Amino acid sequence: MDTKMMKFQLHGDSRGQLVVAETMAEIPFEIKRLYYIYGVGEGIERGFHSHKNLQQVYIAIHGSMKVTLDDGTESKTVTLDDPAEGLYIGHGVWRKIFDFSPDAVLLVAASEHYSEDDYIRNYEDFVASTK
Repeated sequence: MDTKMMKFQLHGDSRGQLVVAETMAEIPFEIKRLYYIYGVGEGIERGFHSHKNLQQVYIAIHGSMKVTLDDGTESKTVTLDDPAEGLYIGHGVWRKIFDFSPDAVLLVAASEHYSEDDYIRNYEDFVASTK
């Protein structure tokens, strides 16, 4: 499964923390799009798709959430709750995001501009594409 947790550069002192994530260093691709998700109500789940080419890094910049990752054969769930860490998700990985804390803000760095053609939104189609 093309996923991994990554640590970002953390520079802090009595004035606070500064986190650095550079393109082609900690982020293994050129960032072409940033977006963030917040205000997710209790019990709401997001995601439920995969990408044909897109790579992403998820960063819980505030609060926490869980992400279930699935490659069509196996799945694992990770908790994002540290703004100095990111979750790299390569293409061909189904994702479900859930259990958002009330104060959660999820920042997503993406390797490509938005294209609906890059999405696989049906799980059965996704599994068939992995064979």
